[in-house]
Amino acid sequence: GSSILDYCVTKLLLPQMQCSAQINKPVVTAKMPFRGKVTGGKCYVWCACGHSKKQPFCDGAHRTQAPSISPPHFTPEKDSTLMLCACKQTKNVPYCDGTHFKFTGSPL
Repeated sequence: GSSILDYCVTKLLLPQMQCSAQINKPVVTAKMPFRGKVTGGKCYVWCACGHSKKQPFCDGAHRTQAPSISPPHFTPEKDSTLMLCACKQTKNVPYCDGTHFKFTGSPL
């Protein structure tokens, strides 16, 4: 007979391990930043994995597509227009820091 442990290892753990190299790296969603208006005092959740269908914001896709990547929360101080990272390589999460130039070769 099959035990719960066998089921967990073969159905849950092994498939995740086989694609772990893929799920540990974010997906580049665009080679230019997302420009968007945000409301001061409102909490936003930035998609760090690149799998969200609501870019640049999180829709929870990381839970199944990239469970090792957690989305950061941020709250702007005032209403503003921001340049949010789309290449998912920024060192200034969630803001664009120009890292996408590595992909495009030219500034905005």
